[in-house]
Amino acid sequence: MKVLQICHKPPQPAIDGGCIAINNITKGFIKNGIEVKVIAICTTKHPFQIEKKEREFLEKTNIEAVFVDTELNIVDAFSSLVTSDSYNISRFFSPDFDRLLRKTLEESSFDIVHLESLFMSPYIGTVKRFSNAKIVLRSHNLEYMIWERLANSTTNKAKKVYLKILAKQLKQFEKNVINNVDGIAAITKEDGDKYLNLGCNKPIVTIPFGIEVKEFKVSPVKTSFDLFHIGSMDWKPNLEAIAWFGESVWPKIQEVYPDLKFHLAGRNMPNWLLKTNWKNIENHGEVVNAKEFILDHSIMVVPLLSAGGMRIKIVEGMALGKVVISTSIGAEGIDYENRKNILIADKKSDFISQLVWLFEDKSRIEEIGSNARKLVEEKYNNDRINEQLVLFYHSL
Repeated sequence: MKVLQICHKPPQPAIDGGCIAINNITKGFIKNGIEVKVIAICTTKHPFQIEKKEREFLEKTNIEAVFVDTELNIVDAFSSLVTSDSYNISRFFSPDFDRLLRKTLEESSFDIVHLESLFMSPYIGTVKRFSNAKIVLRSHNLEYMIWERLANSTTNKAKKVYLKILAKQLKQFEKNVINNVDGIAAITKEDGDKYLNLGCNKPIVTIPFGIEVKEFKVSPVKTSFDLFHIGSMDWKPNLEAIAWFGESVWPKIQEVYPDLKFHLAGRNMPNWLLKTNWKNIENHGEVVNAKEFILDHSIMVVPLLSAGGMRIKIVEGMALGKVVISTSIGAEGIDYENRKNILIADKKSDFISQLVWLFEDKSRIEEIGSNARKLVEEKYNNDRINEQLVLFYHSL
């Protein structure tokens, strides 16, 4: 089987959750004997750094990339409100990348064209013109839901109106796309169900995010405890979550646990977040090694209010045997049991009660961390997940 994987960012270096998810799919193709060709958009945020790519990856994928300026353009963004185009999607279309896609399809034939995320859907027309391959959308999120949730959570009236318009445009765009492909590989069952509700009549399979479990070594449980969060800070749901947690939740936690510390890390930390004077919060900025940062601290906090899809950092934290305290939205897509392998907290008071419950009997920290690791081993092992994706391709 030959697969063309079209990516909205280079899979390597795997510097954020999206890159990791794409890279794991690519490596899964290679491991399962699939002949894969990768073409990718590279941007200022995600440059094409050939020196940071694994040798086998380069040899097996023959990756090519085209630079596309996806930075926000205010004029284009507001003109899209008039034209009803989805600016979030249209900024990923490039005539140069379209030419590379056409050249690739003319030079080789493929059985499957795999679109990484909705952002690659503007190229469906070109794929259909120059190939008979089946087209599969790998859905990382339902994009409209992210913006819909951001709109619902903001108190700024003008911002709320704008975000609702964006969400409406994205929802219509997704409705138009879902029946224009031959299959959808949704990252969560919840997303798959929502596609059905949008009127999807094409085959859908749930292929969750997976990791190479053997690469995640559990360390002994720490005797001193702290909280931590790690995530890309140029992603709006992360910024919204940390602002809410730092301003509204953390002060309440400090009243109960005045000596507890919160460690914050992530790429592209904005100045306002670096300059906050929140008590007992240490901002590490971008860290060299995410795994080491996670292992150095105790309890992962994921206070997301408006995300969609599946949070890769939660799976990684669980694989490393960490207790995770997350909102229900943050934990979407993970087959968890509250107070067995994760702690769920949707309100300020929930975070307090979960911490009190945890610290009442500190053996629970080791127990939940161990159960979290077992869950990842059973359900989010990359080998098993990629086998399911290959079977889905054969069925198409």
